[in-house]
Amino acid sequence: MTLPTLHLPPALRAAVDARVVAWRAQEGTRRLWERDATLWTGGDEARWLGWLDVAAAERASVPRLQLFADEIARDGITDVAVLGMGGSSLCPFVFARTFGEMKGRPRLHVLDSTDPSQILTFASRLDLARTLFVVSSKSGSTLEPNILRDYFLQQARASLGADAATRHFIAITDPGSQLERQAKADGFRAIFAGVPGIGGRFSALSHFGLVPGALTGVDADTLLAGAETMMAASREEDPAKNPAVLLGIVMGEAAMLGMDKLTLIAAPGISEIGAWLEQLIAESTGKIGKGIIPVPGETVYPPEAYGDDRLFVHLHLGEGRDPQDAGVKALAAAGRPVIEIMVPDTLSLGGEFFRWELATAVAGAVMQLNPFDQPDVEASKIATRKLMDEVEKAGTLPPEKPFHDEGGIKLFADQANTQDIQKLASERTSGGYLRAHLNRHRRGDYAAILAYVEMGEENLPPLLSLRQHVSGGGRIATTLGFGPRFLHSTGQLHKGGPGTGVFLQVTCEEARDLLVPGRSYSFGTVIAAQARGDLAVLAERGRRAMRVHLGAGVAAGLRQLDEMVTRALA
Repeated sequence: MTLPTLHLPPALRAAVDARVVAWRAQEGTRRLWERDATLWTGGDEARWLGWLDVAAAERASVPRLQLFADEIARDGITDVAVLGMGGSSLCPFVFARTFGEMKGRPRLHVLDSTDPSQILTFASRLDLARTLFVVSSKSGSTLEPNILRDYFLQQARASLGADAATRHFIAITDPGSQLERQAKADGFRAIFAGVPGIGGRFSALSHFGLVPGALTGVDADTLLAGAETMMAASREEDPAKNPAVLLGIVMGEAAMLGMDKLTLIAAPGISEIGAWLEQLIAESTGKIGKGIIPVPGETVYPPEAYGDDRLFVHLHLGEGRDPQDAGVKALAAAGRPVIEIMVPDTLSLGGEFFRWELATAVAGAVMQLNPFDQPDVEASKIATRKLMDEVEKAGTLPPEKPFHDEGGIKLFADQANTQDIQKLASERTSGGYLRAHLNRHRRGDYAAILAYVEMGEENLPPLLSLRQHVSGGGRIATTLGFGPRFLHSTGQLHKGGPGTGVFLQVTCEEARDLLVPGRSYSFGTVIAAQARGDLAVLAERGRRAMRVHLGAGVAAGLRQLDEMVTRALA
């Protein structure tokens, strides 16, 4: 198992070398494997370390998974549709994008959105008679997978009949959960148990990742074998020779030196691992005013474009040429901190899942925080529930007033942010206010675009263009998240991490909407409440945040917004 190759500037190298000596002296690796909570904060960390040996345990379940996969293939299932959120959806998302459709096996789809247009687009790609729905939720009480289950179960019953419909549904959830009880009551075809001692973002090598993967042809045994190999290498007590501990030490020390923008550069064949890493790192380290800000999917710029707040990680895939190689070599040659990791092939992702899980735990120890809790995620859920209670009483969301309305684009912010933006704006126009807001950056800040719109092919190009313009050619680290997915990943970092983010939330009028079965509200109302709750909590935490609300022509509105930002920042 190869170690990561490190290109570190002198200050970071000295800090890493000192930490290696200290980690060895305090027997950090032994204590981690012995589940010693005092390695972190002495809190409840020990109860969340089930992922340390899950790969070995899960190999015993592979024959059952293969038998079930063969059974559904014989039954003519052509599509497997995961309905999940966060840790229950991101590993299957990586599998779907990395492995694609495999011969003789169903296609894998993932839905982790409450946007009604996205739900309808997703549904249009499926033949209900040939689709197996995987309702995935650790707690079994997460809003999004539950209402998505209700919607698709209603559709299946209407199309296939009540008895036949439930043969097209399985659940993955922790034992004793609300979802488990509901799945039994509804007669789901199968229920696969999660491991209570594993948090969602550490669950890739448990049933939450393995079941969807195995059903669609991913070689689960080889994946787990790679994870076991990495696990064995990660028991090495000398941190300088440990491929996961060394990575975690570099991540933690870099963050404490201000190099907290972990810029992930992945080879094209495994590029979607960035979405999974983003949740793992952000939700694990973004708390108590600290945090590592993962930056996946950003353009690789020349070395001189960047500030001194970056740590770059390049994930190579095999021996093939990566078009980003030259840019990464230039970064290392210029003295920028670069970590290079060789991933032999796509099935080696099992080893990478484990490497990064353990490295993130180590980074948490270095930063003296608990990497297994998520104290600020609940804040947005509470704000959303409060708004939904208003809907239940009044039949609609409470009215809100923009601080500016021009040309079909409305701008919203809390009182403090509105006053600050208006004070800084040189023009009382949408462009002027956008310029004022986006120029509120300070050295070492990052910008986050929070898009509560469909993750569709038409919407992505203007959002990527917007991200590029906001970045200022690499000067500002940027992230792009789709709501409500990011609420379960970077949402923790945004609210509990360092107050260095400038947030641009994007919402829209829903051209199409869907009622949530058995409820008095629609999916459009849910996503609107989630966006409002998100913005409210950002404001409560003193974050620099503004919302841009587009009309019903979302793609056109996004292009208009991109053009406006381009002119404003020119």
